[in-house]
Amino acid sequence: MAQQVRDIGSSSLGSREEQNCSRVITIVFLALFIDLLGFALILPLFPSILDYYSQTEDGFYLSLQRGVDWFAAMVGVPPERKYNSVLFGGLIGSIFSILQFFSSPLTGAVSDHLGRRPVIMMTVVGLITSYALWAVSRTFGVFLLSRIVGGISKGNVSLCTAIIADLHSPKARSKGMAMIGVAFSLGFTLGPMIGAYLAMEAEKGEVFYLRSALLALVFAVADLIFIFFLLPETLPKEKRVSSVTSGFQAAVDLLSPLALFRFSAVTRGEESPSEENLQNLKVLGLVYFLYLFLFSGLEYTLSFLTHQRLHFSSMQQGKMFFFIGITMAVIQGGYARRIKPGNEVTTVKRAIVLLIPAFFLIGWAANVTMLSAGLLLYSFAAAIVIPCLSAVVSGYGSASQKGRVMGILRSLGALARALGPVLSATVYWLAGAEVCFTLCGTLFLIPLVLLRSIKRPTKEE
Repeated sequence: MAQQVRDIGSSSLGSREEQNCSRVITIVFLALFIDLLGFALILPLFPSILDYYSQTEDGFYLSLQRGVDWFAAMVGVPPERKYNSVLFGGLIGSIFSILQFFSSPLTGAVSDHLGRRPVIMMTVVGLITSYALWAVSRTFGVFLLSRIVGGISKGNVSLCTAIIADLHSPKARSKGMAMIGVAFSLGFTLGPMIGAYLAMEAEKGEVFYLRSALLALVFAVADLIFIFFLLPETLPKEKRVSSVTSGFQAAVDLLSPLALFRFSAVTRGEESPSEENLQNLKVLGLVYFLYLFLFSGLEYTLSFLTHQRLHFSSMQQGKMFFFIGITMAVIQGGYARRIKPGNEVTTVKRAIVLLIPAFFLIGWAANVTMLSAGLLLYSFAAAIVIPCLSAVVSGYGSASQKGRVMGILRSLGALARALGPVLSATVYWLAGAEVCFTLCGTLFLIPLVLLRSIKRPTKEE
């Protein structure tokens, strides 16, 4: 009888914990979805925004353009001014991501001391400032400042991941990570379409991006209110680090590229992984970095390619991103979630193989049909590779090391996204889209070769 009472009490406690976890997951999903809707509004507008500053003869923009023209003459590049916007776009994308690379570990370190809730609200206030600057920007300098403030404040994405990692149940953490993936797919599906529609509906005499900027601002304010009233604190005081300084010391390992590739933060202490598991982690980290490095290069040059070669309007750009997002959502919902544990590396290999012809088709696309075929393969890989690699990496390390392992992976991704756009845009600018996309597609052979050395992790609990 006593045993039955204990079982019932344990079951009731487990049920309450499960309900709490489900509530946190739902709140994080909605908060991140609102955030990403606002963030994605600008994606189809980038080429048109840079064209706008070029046509208005903005002094700062033209001074940068003169510098690009001088460099082009020095290296013998044909003076095709339309390619300058590609270089500027890649540079802005890289600035945004490099700021994320530095800010994410630091905001994470502060949240380890102060708690997740106050820090994530601080980052959303930063995003509100960023979107407000974008809305009032009539010069390239103010627009660039808005992107810089946004890059510094975008640590809220990694904080959402940290909130999910705080949950006690492995099943809840797995579900939470999957829901974060769904939030990304939906945000990047609907956001660009809404942004493109608002730009098309701009009234005469109105700056075409104003409505998108104001809506992004509204989304950010709504997100702040939503988080303030509904998001609970998931990091108890007894589990927080004693001071911000100790958190910053741990964050240093996430800011040194050499330490990241060596997974140094995981090797410190008594629970260092076995030599074989550490070697697997290093290979997986390098594959993750190379994949996102090449992939982010395509992300930031794709809209310029379609704008220049196929003369896509902002609405056509929005439809393209909608097509990519819907394809990813279908694949994630119908195929990716059915991948059996242990088969992730094989699935990643198959997805990366598809990226090679995808990049060739997109880079050489002479019409919408050829582009669509490439984007279909591209979307399939985008839906598979990151979730599968994240699942494999999460299997390494002891329970107390999971957060550090995933933090290193996120930092490697941010570093890749910081370097990929500007280097890809530079190749695009110097040699054209065909050479850029062909080179990137061919380089995917490197992660394929690296993945052949991965073995099953030995248990380290």
